[in-house]
Amino acid sequence: MYSQHIDSTPKEFPAKVYYSAKRALTSHASGGNALIAATVLALIVANIPGINTLYADFWDQEIRLQVGTFNIFSHGGHPMSMLQFINDALMAIFFFTIGLEIKREVLVGELSSFKQALLPIVAAIGGMVVPVGLFWIMASGTDYTDGAAIPMATDIAFSLGILAMLGSRVPISLKIFLTTLAVVDDIGGIIVIAAFYSTHIEPWFIVGGVCMLGLLFLGSVLSIQSKIFYIIVGIIVWYLFLNSGIHPTIAGVLVAFCVPSRPVFAPEKYIKQIRKAIAHFNADDDESLSRRSILDKDQMDWLKEIESASDKVISPLQDLEDSLHPVVSYLIVPLFAFANAGICFWGMSAGAFFSGISLAIIIGLVVGKFLGIFAFSWVTVKTGLAPMPARSDWKMIASIAMLAGIGFTVSLFIANLSFGGGSETGNTLLNNAKLGIVIGSLIAGAGGFLLLHHFLPTTAQDTGE
Repeated sequence: MYSQHIDSTPKEFPAKVYYSAKRALTSHASGGNALIAATVLALIVANIPGINTLYADFWDQEIRLQVGTFNIFSHGGHPMSMLQFINDALMAIFFFTIGLEIKREVLVGELSSFKQALLPIVAAIGGMVVPVGLFWIMASGTDYTDGAAIPMATDIAFSLGILAMLGSRVPISLKIFLTTLAVVDDIGGIIVIAAFYSTHIEPWFIVGGVCMLGLLFLGSVLSIQSKIFYIIVGIIVWYLFLNSGIHPTIAGVLVAFCVPSRPVFAPEKYIKQIRKAIAHFNADDDESLSRRSILDKDQMDWLKEIESASDKVISPLQDLEDSLHPVVSYLIVPLFAFANAGICFWGMSAGAFFSGISLAIIIGLVVGKFLGIFAFSWVTVKTGLAPMPARSDWKMIASIAMLAGIGFTVSLFIANLSFGGGSETGNTLLNNAKLGIVIGSLIAGAGGFLLLHHFLPTTAQDTGE
């Protein structure tokens, strides 16, 4: 299958970059539908009288995984609520997969080449700086300046899902551009969460977490391939970070960086071993093999050799990323959206839709993202620092810049960190912030799709799909 990707690779892209981009596109785009469905369902349930009360109360239920008096799902000695469990525990797995993806991109993807990565990196920086700046200007003197980072994110699943709807009309260069931009956006979001959303620091928990990370790093250096080792120690790191004051999702990213990317077997050794095992079957003729309803002991041993070799030729990083993707895309992220996107419109004034924090977020996502990505890209290309993506023009770049305004998942996450304290004022700001995120993402998504549909060539551009 891998050779098929290489054979169809456009000449202007290295095979590893093309493969990485297509892999990211298919993996993230497929989860977009589940995310949309969960969001719509949350909006419906949150506005049905009677049911909306049950919906709100459910997320306040305490959750425990307890042995004696020790509860792993506790923060500061208090049990986590269901909502905290989703946002602080399950989303740590989400950020763990982001960390795995970032490491893979640096090693074999678009971020492995500075020249190829420069344009989307600069564009992503513009797409973070300008929205934050616009939000600060609009929020100056208000009580919602803490939410300035909300419009800086790009939702990779939503944006790539919309791009996938346009099929092979989209040049592979634009897919690589958007994928890399979204990954760099994730890096920016991680830095912001680590720097600005850590409170009540407990030094001894931090020391313990750093020691456990050191153990993971040592395991990587010593080529320990056991995924169970990294998972168990990773859970310990998460718990220590949870109680240290550093947001626990950062633990997910740091643990991911420690997971080895090198397999036990080199591909050449793997091929030799499976050829040797398969050769045993050649002694039986086709008729004998077709008559068998059960394998004998020797055949079982030969197949186990192949299975063992197959496990050893796939690195723990790739194996974990592939294994966790369905869980994250079809369970964790939709569950997060269902728990956090429920906006109750009852009692909300009409002005709240396009005023205050809602308006600041909408402007940040729709206008700020567009201006930041397009302007920074234009300067980078015009100054000769990086070339334009192949088979693209400025109209297509502008369309991608609009599409990148879909903030959603990470924007909702940052909104909860900013205003999720539980006070009445905080709850109002959080509800209005969610409203701005949904409206802004909807405008950016629809606008980006319509622009791409209009400006993309009518014939297929990505011959590899």
